[in-house]
Amino acid sequence: MGAWNGSGRAGGTVLMTTVLIAGLVAGCAPTAPPEPTSPTATASPNASQAAPAQAGPSSARAGPASSAAAPAKPPTLSAEAQMETDRQLILAAKANDPVRVRELIAAGGNVNAKDAIQDSAFLYAGAEGFNEVLQLTLEAGADVRSTNRYGGTALIPASEHGHTETVRILIAAGVPVNHVNNLGWTAMQEAVLLNDGGPRQQDVVRQLLEAGADPDIRDREGRTALQNAERLGFTEIAELIRNRLANPGPLNWVAVERILDVQNALCCDLLGCYSASRMLT
Repeated sequence: MGAWNGSGRAGGTVLMTTVLIAGLVAGCAPTAPPEPTSPTATASPNASQAAPAQAGPSSARAGPASSAAAPAKPPTLSAEAQMETDRQLILAAKANDPVRVRELIAAGGNVNAKDAIQDSAFLYAGAEGFNEVLQLTLEAGADVRSTNRYGGTALIPASEHGHTETVRILIAAGVPVNHVNNLGWTAMQEAVLLNDGGPRQQDVVRQLLEAGADPDIRDREGRTALQNAERLGFTEIAELIRNRLANPGPLNWVAVERILDVQNALCCDLLGCYSASRMLT
């Protein structure tokens, strides 16, 4: 196993990284546009992109729809009122009261505001598995990288407690799966170390692996998640991790898809800048 990890797994990782980088370079390389035959031909593609902003009938139809879809802007509160609204919002989140949470968000409550022990409405909802409240905080702009007093993201306690649906929501929202807290643990390490290794924990570990979690990250005692699972007798979790180490590609497609999404977004930005520069020249 050790020899394999040192060569085969590393080779697979290098190969995957090389393929992704090659794809990024190939996808983003700008292609020189054909030489314009007339001033009208040069302006046409770019003008077609900018035209909707100036087009009379089209703009008139889009205007009301855009206004109707825009969320209501929260009221501007005084510093004292903001502090009290945020406090009430945190209490409502702790009480798993989505109706009250919705009201307080509409009243200007900040889902990222923290209490004295560095927990926010978002962090409470994630840690406790209050999924409806969690969704409301995400819709209101929760910072998915925010951390609690232990330096952990919402995904770490959610994984520890076996909140399988919460873990799914947080992964989809973009919470980093390999974040290490102040105790030296990742979400996977806490899922293994601080629970019973049962079906819910197995599901959590499976989700984390599919999202690209690295089972080789070691805790402060120098143990990997696999070593901890074996030491604690969690045979099903240990088998999941062994399968991931033996077959890193198929289980890692979720992470690959996210990398490709980022690549596509970067390519669009780069090509957009290229088109703009051509317009100016």
